[in-house]
Amino acid sequence: MAIRFTLTEYINQALAYAVYDKLEDGTFSGRIPLCKGVIAFAPILRECEDELRSTLEDWILVGLKLGHPLPVISGIDLNKEPRREPVEAM
Repeated sequence: MAIRFTLTEYINQALAYAVYDKLEDGTFSGRIPLCKGVIAFAPILRECEDELRSTLEDWILVGLKLGHPLPVISGIDLNKEPRREPVEAM
């Protein structure tokens, strides 16, 4: 049985939709159009990618905490209630 890390998959799939732009001053911006408000800026592209991942992670955690609906990305729906199994099932 393969272990599935839903949150990691969601983050990786969301980052696949990332759009990066080189700005006039030579710095970079990154955004994920599916995730409203997730944007990052950095002097080099690699730092922008890292900053965008961090911003996305925070955005997801705040959204889950506050009960905001998150977009379904590549069939991964974080809005579903978690399924809990009884302790005896372990």
